[in-house]
Amino acid sequence: MGRIKTFFRKVTKPFQVIGKWISSPIRRTRDFFLEEPGDAPMAESLQLAFEEPESFLEHVGALRKHLMRSLAVLLVFVVICFAFLPELLEFISQPIGGLEKLTAVDVTEPIGVGMRIVLLAAFSAALPYIMFEVFLFVAPALSRRARLIGLLSIPLVVIFFFGGMAFAFKLILPTGLPVLIYFLDIETQIRPSSYIRFVTGLMFWFGAVFEFPLLAYILTVMRILTANMLIRNWRIAVVVIAILAAVITPTIDPINMMLVMVPLVLLYGLSILLSLLAGGRRRSEAKA
Repeated sequence: MGRIKTFFRKVTKPFQVIGKWISSPIRRTRDFFLEEPGDAPMAESLQLAFEEPESFLEHVGALRKHLMRSLAVLLVFVVICFAFLPELLEFISQPIGGLEKLTAVDVTEPIGVGMRIVLLAAFSAALPYIMFEVFLFVAPALSRRARLIGLLSIPLVVIFFFGGMAFAFKLILPTGLPVLIYFLDIETQIRPSSYIRFVTGLMFWFGAVFEFPLLAYILTVMRILTANMLIRNWRIAVVVIAILAAVITPTIDPINMMLVMVPLVLLYGLSILLSLLAGGRRRSEAKA
């Protein structure tokens, strides 16, 4: 009888190991979404971090791991995007009329141009994974509902970022570049370095600015920001938006400035709505 038990134990042991290997990620995922952290104010959390430096160093170590994984994925996409560099260069030169409109002067200019295009394309492609790593880092401090909302908001982050870049590429550049090039009827020789630096910078910052509504939602969930703060300071926000539009607008005419300012004002209104939504859910959880 003992031999039979020993035989069955040896036969079923590999299956038990496989079962544990399969169930372990499922169990960790379940615990990740079911675990409810302590709801401590931000001031108390900072005070605890100063009183217990070991816990702070653990967070720094975890942040380093997330950054390293994000950097590794970014490098992979850099290699992939480098293989499609000619197509990317042809695409990004469409607002100017094609590659034949660009004239390189320096020997190293094509290399710098190519790297800027590759980095922007690689960052855009790796953005979903980078945001997932950010979510994994901040998720232990969030409630169960906030974790689920944060996980589901990752696609929205990507959509808003690509929406901002598309807005700059399809609307701002076609209207702003003719004014810049033909200003005072002076013939302009367009260098790839200046054009690509201008276009990639404009697309990146528009993509980043379009993330403001989601940032307002996250800060409201963390109790750093409230919808009332956004509503009370709307006049200041309009002034700041006007200054920001003047800085990132490619031309000095008011038409292009309004093309930038109006979407930013609408994004500020959307930020208020999302902040109200986040504040309402937090109050409901507090009452429950």
